[in-house]
Amino acid sequence: MTSRRRPDLNEKGLDEQGLNDEGQDGENQNQKPEDERTYFADSRQGKTRGRPLDTGPATPPAAADEHFHGHRDRLRQRFREGGDRALADYELLELLLFRLIPRRDTKPIAKALLARFGSLPEVLGAPTHLLTEVKGVGDSVATDLKLVASIAHRMLKGELKGRQVLASWTSVIEYCRAAMAFEAREQFRVLFLDKKNALIADEVQQTGTVDHTPVYPREVVKRALELSATALILVHNHPSGDPTPSRADIEMTKLIIDTARPLGITVHDHIIIGKDGHASLKGLKLI
Repeated sequence: MTSRRRPDLNEKGLDEQGLNDEGQDGENQNQKPEDERTYFADSRQGKTRGRPLDTGPATPPAAADEHFHGHRDRLRQRFREGGDRALADYELLELLLFRLIPRRDTKPIAKALLARFGSLPEVLGAPTHLLTEVKGVGDSVATDLKLVASIAHRMLKGELKGRQVLASWTSVIEYCRAAMAFEAREQFRVLFLDKKNALIADEVQQTGTVDHTPVYPREVVKRALELSATALILVHNHPSGDPTPSRADIEMTKLIIDTARPLGITVHDHIIIGKDGHASLKGLKLI
């Protein structure tokens, strides 16, 4: 079929309105099709199908960064000047999370952790799989929180190592609380002491269920002989939070005492650790 030219077109093939015989704008008819590389480059810069996304008014990046870093700097300055007493628990946790999550507002995460577990010690004592259930906490952050808890535990243990434990009873309680108070299952722990009542070793003998731990007195005494220990402090936790000793706790303690005494090994105390405090069987005059 022969194509006829409209009689009203000028030399450039355009009519008086600047349109060609196909109705296209004359200024754009010679433009090349949009390069697909430009399309994808624009998409990466926040555009869709060549058009910017309508995100509405936004804070300029520079201003947002300035506010973000300003908050962190102010919190660090308060800590430098006043120590931990100058900060609330959520602020201390937030300060720690700055290092673990560098490009995110960590205040909501810190508050969510405290709301979920109740207190700062309980956050650090929580199992990793429960920590990761909190929005914003991944495996890496949970692992780092447990690392901090382990370092704190080692510091408390270092205060006892080689010292007369009975002369630092408060340190013993703090160490045991840090180690066991927030465990989800019962643990039976033994502090082995030398003849000067200095700490030789701290070992978890058994781990049980939420309300029971099997204890074997002969194994406890056997391990004491292996370490040349002359005295013991027995410790176990109650995940329920209530440190009140049960009848089984009392009977088991007396059995270990009777097994150890003929071999010259003294049981100084049996401490029960709970979230709400601790109980001493000797202090309660139960042994």
